[in-house]
Amino acid sequence: MGRRRQYCRQSCRQRAYEQRALVKGTSLAPDSVVLTAAEAAELSDRVFEVRCAAEDVATAVDEGADQSELRGLCETLLKAAKAADGWR
Repeated sequence: MGRRRQYCRQSCRQRAYEQRALVKGTSLAPDSVVLTAAEAAELSDRVFEVRCAAEDVATAVDEGADQSELRGLCETLLKAAKAADGWR
């Protein structure tokens, strides 16, 4: 009943306030996310891995691969996607 909560806990609300306070008065947008160069490179690598795995699945489908090979490729794709999702 009522409005949905914007933050899951008080600590999340506090972290959001701290983030807004850090970017206040700068050219950064209030909802921007700042990553270090290493974090950005790692995220880019994970996205590239997901793209390559998806391309492998598409190629295997086009070539008429059997079900066991497709299953293995899909498992690899899922593993890469879960790793890419865990960057937070």
